[in-house]
Amino acid sequence: MRFITKKHLPRRTFLRGMGVTIALPLLDSMVPAQTPLAKSAANSASRLSCIYVPHGATMDKWTPSAQGAEFGFTEILSPLEKLRDRVCIVSDLAHPAAGGAGSDAGADHARSAAVFLSGVHPEKDAIRVGPTIDQIVAQRIGQDTPLPSLELSVEDVALSCGSGYACAYTNTISWKSPTTPLPMENNPQVVFEKLFGDGGNNADRTARKRLSRSLLDSVMEQAASLQLDLPPADRTRLTEYLDDIREIERRIQKAEEHSSADLKLPEPPAGIPESFDEHFKIMFDMQVLAFRSQITRVSTMMFARDTSGAVYPQSGVREGFHVASHHANNRVNMDKFALINKYHVQMLAYFLEKLKATPDGDGNLLDHSLVLYGSSMSNGNQHDHDPLPVVLAGAASGQLKGGRHMRYAAHTPMSNLLLTMLDKLGVQAAQHGDSTGKLEI
Repeated sequence: MRFITKKHLPRRTFLRGMGVTIALPLLDSMVPAQTPLAKSAANSASRLSCIYVPHGATMDKWTPSAQGAEFGFTEILSPLEKLRDRVCIVSDLAHPAAGGAGSDAGADHARSAAVFLSGVHPEKDAIRVGPTIDQIVAQRIGQDTPLPSLELSVEDVALSCGSGYACAYTNTISWKSPTTPLPMENNPQVVFEKLFGDGGNNADRTARKRLSRSLLDSVMEQAASLQLDLPPADRTRLTEYLDDIREIERRIQKAEEHSSADLKLPEPPAGIPESFDEHFKIMFDMQVLAFRSQITRVSTMMFARDTSGAVYPQSGVREGFHVASHHANNRVNMDKFALINKYHVQMLAYFLEKLKATPDGDGNLLDHSLVLYGSSMSNGNQHDHDPLPVVLAGAASGQLKGGRHMRYAAHTPMSNLLLTMLDKLGVQAAQHGDSTGKLEI
């Protein structure tokens, strides 16, 4: 019928309910009849996701021995092997701006997160660094979406950071301007309501709980009416999308119920899972939903803060993250730290697989995304910043070819990669941070 009448849904179609607005994913019905796919809304804009992990890695278990297309996945990177065609390992980059000298030499942890996407040495006597590439991109491709960008974390903010540097440098990797850090949210419920409905403060969230109804419940009547007019493929796609939203709601509610029922411990913030494994995954699931519905096209995420004492039982290591990174170059300790590194890469693989499994225009979300994963440190025991563990994933709408281990001259600024990423996302810039030129990727 759409082909005959040439009618189609607007790309920015919403389901609206009581205090709730839900953007829809891209449906075939949003593409005008007889419109070539490459010239339609189905030719989706690229998304950018930047993921930061502190403390570096066990580099000899990270870096592949061969380069180019013939490389083999190392122990740490092995969870990415099934995604080979959409993954690039990038070696030999450095972030000298995260280092220091003299009386400033011991503050590497205080600077590292702020330098990751900025390439700028943070000022100690004033809050000044960035801007970061996520915010530069958001200014270009995020102004026609409900949220220009989304900032996420798994840990809560640090209130004491030491070394004489402001905690702003430790608590976020996203800077809108050199003096404007953006807070990162670690509560899945707050993020969910930010994406899909009202409830931006404690009073609003409490009122929503008292209503005892799902966000979806208030829009289901409109959704049912819309589905009557959709072709079968779009009905299936819309149903799957709403099911994904419902599943995240269920998991948030389950986390709330569990924490409320546990009277032996203080009640944790509502909606934050006790398991790191579940916390990582639900935050990634919401990024996928936000990308799918184009509520935002830009996201950043911190796996942990520098000096984090988090313990990841699923990795098989019972030592705290920061303590494990100080392995004294002892082989046994380095191997244990590598297990934590591998666990974090497993969480990255989960995100990439979700992106790949999510249809988007003429492909999937991984085809239309550029994902940066890495650290501003190399050997966490030495607090060095060269060479860095870095992964690029996705195809950036045809701008990046995967399946390669890319090596560059020793000490190449990572800011060169950041500048190149801007270029791949359609943002032309002469320089970023301490860059000296673009990379051939």
